[in-house]
Amino acid sequence: MTNIELFKKLLQFKSITPDDDGAFDFITQYLSNQWNCIELDFEDVKNRFYYKKFNNSKQHLCFAGHIDVVPAGEGWDTNPFDPIQKDGIITARGAQDMKSGVAAFLYACKNITQFDGMLSILLTSDEEGDAINGTVRVLEYLQKQNMLPDFAVVAEPTCEEIFGDAIKVGRRGSINGYLTLQGKQGHAAYPQKAINPIEQISTILPQISGKNLDDGDQYFAPSKLVITDIRSGMQVTNVTPDKLELMFNVRNSTKTSQKDIQILINKLFKDLDYSFKMTQGSYPFMTNQDSKIVRNITKSIVKNLNIQPQYSTAGGTSDARFFGQYKIDTVEFGVINDTIHSINERTTIDEVEKLTEIFIDLIQEF
Repeated sequence: MTNIELFKKLLQFKSITPDDDGAFDFITQYLSNQWNCIELDFEDVKNRFYYKKFNNSKQHLCFAGHIDVVPAGEGWDTNPFDPIQKDGIITARGAQDMKSGVAAFLYACKNITQFDGMLSILLTSDEEGDAINGTVRVLEYLQKQNMLPDFAVVAEPTCEEIFGDAIKVGRRGSINGYLTLQGKQGHAAYPQKAINPIEQISTILPQISGKNLDDGDQYFAPSKLVITDIRSGMQVTNVTPDKLELMFNVRNSTKTSQKDIQILINKLFKDLDYSFKMTQGSYPFMTNQDSKIVRNITKSIVKNLNIQPQYSTAGGTSDARFFGQYKIDTVEFGVINDTIHSINERTTIDEVEKLTEIFIDLIQEF
């Protein structure tokens, strides 16, 4: 089976989160008994950790990704789970995000004959969903078993305009803030008898709306406080509202934490009657550009594509964030990202073949 045949086979599975639709049974069979398999299923989520030790070196390189995809939606030109190849392009749900990457590293790992240490493959069916029973649970298990990898490659689609132009070496975190400002309801004709939370916050909003919480750096854009919702009042003109509720999001770099945001809120609202809480869906991480995984995958890209990739932390979240929490040096590299989650999602055969070559070279030269 060629890497493109493998890619097309994976695309045929209707693996909408969290259903793998039999994909993991196929992958286990594809890797055969040459690879050990740990099955870690939680509720309706399936996870698989495949590993193969080549020698006694303690070095451990892991390729990671997800087999699940988002729903196809309406309006496709073709059946989204019947991959169509035309003019060097393959169209199907998951073509970019991220069965191209999964096919590339599965083929590379299966066909490699030598490696200095242990290779592993971590796959989940819960990346596009809540992601609470997927990669994070596998890493928890691996930590208890003293099997955490030293390095990881998450094969998400990362390139922007030309294949090979970007490697993700980190990701921003995501902090959500929820603030309630308490006022005192009253008649609009007697404002002196009421406490209007809308008026109270009117002078504070310019100090938080779109505020940069740090200056960023060469990899991270500034952490910005983005107000996403404000609501107050009873949709009438003659009643002063009792309270105001505000929500915001901060995509934070490693320079800004919840503590920094708490200090800002305390300073601005200290004289008012308010309550405030935060949640953090993901934490920022950064892999040093001098790390072995960054240096080596860069070399493989330059060697195979003659392109010098840029290091990036742009975009939303991915399962790379969970590796980052365990201080595992992690990069993301995959095909061009321009049709993910869209109608007629597609990628090119050339990209998948070259991605496979890069992963093979990375393993051989590691």
